[in-house]
Amino acid sequence: MDELQRPGGELASRPLHFFWVVDCSGSMISDGKMGIVNNAIQECIPAMESEADNNPNAQLLVRALQFSTGASWITASPVPVESYGWEPLEAGGVTDMGKAFELLAAQLSIPPMPARALPPVIVLLSDGQPTDDYKKGLEKLKKLPWFKKSVKIAISIGRDADDDVLVEFTGNRELVLQANNPTALVKMIKWASTTASMVSAPSSKPVNVDDASNSDGLAGSGDPFAPANNSAPLILDMSNIPNPDDFDEGAVW
Repeated sequence: MDELQRPGGELASRPLHFFWVVDCSGSMISDGKMGIVNNAIQECIPAMESEADNNPNAQLLVRALQFSTGASWITASPVPVESYGWEPLEAGGVTDMGKAFELLAAQLSIPPMPARALPPVIVLLSDGQPTDDYKKGLEKLKKLPWFKKSVKIAISIGRDADDDVLVEFTGNRELVLQANNPTALVKMIKWASTTASMVSAPSSKPVNVDDASNSDGLAGSGDPFAPANNSAPLILDMSNIPNPDDFDEGAVW
């Protein structure tokens, strides 16, 4: 990672951080949802690696965060996708989504985020409603330039998921993907993981580390995306988002 900080370093070496944020509350036990999530993400890793190989402007780094009663990092440090292995999650407890947002916010500040990284990708999966003060954690996220410019995708699992909360997170209802049966859930996870691995920032330039060192992560001298830095937002191809109506088969959650 030291090479990433060198002045004049190759643009192709700039890291693209990908975060899985997964609901592991007790309701994920029903209908085998947790097992489907585990299997789908594991099966998507080779596809993510393949797509990352075709994205010459980024080095894809992956990590995972779970939340139920409390929240914790499954992968505490970013791992290159070619070395990444999914650790199966177990369901149980309540839905402390706000705790997950607070842990995520701590990782989207500078430091620990490297100033020369591309804007991150965050995929949130949930099948229920937050049981803690999620707004407090979400407000912390919304103050961070890294979060503002990130690609945010949410997968709404079943009819009990709180889509309004997920829209608050993504800021875009179109990026709240509906998964109301096993087939749809697998397809949505595959789309989110592989499409996000192909995001690009064609005109972005390296960020000056000194200009991005403000610890609160707010706009101004600490904003790595201020106009003076000429850092373009990521471009996500939304033309092929799966239609949940195409997967209306079998039991509906």
